[in-house]
Amino acid sequence: MEVSNKLNRLLFFDQARKISEANYTSDPNDADNLTRWAESLLELSQCQCPQDSLKMIQNAIVKLEQALSINPRKHETLWCLGNAQTSLVFLTKTEDEARPYFKQAAKYFLQAVDEDPTNEVYLKSLEISSKVLWSHYFILVYS
Repeated sequence: MEVSNKLNRLLFFDQARKISEANYTSDPNDADNLTRWAESLLELSQCQCPQDSLKMIQNAIVKLEQALSINPRKHETLWCLGNAQTSLVFLTKTEDEARPYFKQAAKYFLQAVDEDPTNEVYLKSLEISSKVLWSHYFILVYS
């Protein structure tokens, strides 16, 4: 049952990616579409080998940055950029490599919260990323 759910999830996000890609040709300035496209890429990246995953995440970041250039206050896009940065953390080998991605994630989560302060998901994402940053800070300072 679980394998079937994973496969259905992958098929769903692959279809969403294809739809967003097709929509992009007719309207490259649709920030919502760019964000959906990036979200699909981030979801699909979780099931790839590390090299392919990195490429998909980087591609998603490009689309999210493009969406922000169209609508800089789009909180869904800011939150998604935070998730993309967090995804990059899992592809790093050292704490030093991971730290800038955690910082970027926290920055984007904070911006998303600033735009939509009552969104519980954004608040939780910011809380978790802040805890991780603080734990890294204390490890560096007190070790």
